[in-house]
Amino acid sequence: MIDKLEYFLVLAREQHFGRAAEDCGISQPTLSAAIRQLEDQLGVILINRGSRFQGLTPEGQRVLEWARRIVADTRTLREEMRATRTGLAGHLRLAVIPTALSMVHRLTEPFQARHPAVTFQILSRNSLQVLSLIENLEVDAGITYLNDEPLGRVTSVSLYSERYHLITASGTPLADRDNVRWEELAGLRLCLLTPDMQNRRIINQHFTEAGIEPKPTLESNSMIVLFSHIRTGQWASIMPRNLAESFGFPEQIRMIPIVEPVAEHTVGLVATHREPHTPLVSALLHQAKQFAEAR
Repeated sequence: MIDKLEYFLVLAREQHFGRAAEDCGISQPTLSAAIRQLEDQLGVILINRGSRFQGLTPEGQRVLEWARRIVADTRTLREEMRATRTGLAGHLRLAVIPTALSMVHRLTEPFQARHPAVTFQILSRNSLQVLSLIENLEVDAGITYLNDEPLGRVTSVSLYSERYHLITASGTPLADRDNVRWEELAGLRLCLLTPDMQNRRIINQHFTEAGIEPKPTLESNSMIVLFSHIRTGQWASIMPRNLAESFGFPEQIRMIPIVEPVAEHTVGLVATHREPHTPLVSALLHQAKQFAEAR
């Protein structure tokens, strides 16, 4: 039944039999037969069917909750037994908000030094996607904001706090200042993350509190795009100092603290709230706590 529950999880996520079958590495008839067998075993209809997938039935929604628990517990059991035989090994999948990508190596490098048989996959995602991927068991953990939007039922470890700076070229407006206020940024030619990013929603909130509306002339979901435009000297941006420093800006790029108010937002590691965690996730949470304590 475990294989059928895993197929069901993929189908509920993809909401399309063809895509789900491809993701599972099986044919569409095989997937359809497996879902039918699962329905027969449970004695309920899970899928509203027509010419195409039409969503889960109420019973299907309830089975989805159980499937997540059962599949997660099964994966934990398998990992624990493998760890007892060969030590900690496997593949860790992390979803990370763009502004935290530059610090991920501060977790992965010491982790892999301790556990060289563990490999990583790092995905750049917005905060909502991070939580969705964790809930659907598509990633093992995520790095996102902890205190600005609902997280749901997760285990979290605070890693660091973001403080926002104006990033701009020397010789541009405000570049000679030691600090700036939020309301002074209204007239700048700004490049910012897209509105689906929580970082952007946070920045918008601070602008609103200052009584102004940001009107960026360029938006992107890529930090590399923003940095490349800042380097031209024609755009300014707003981002955490630790992130800006990681790109090694030349001397003519200035990082100016934004004050009144000083904005701090906590970023941390999150994983599904469950006991026990898989050995890999437990070790990652331990590494995150050590990182936080060292800071």
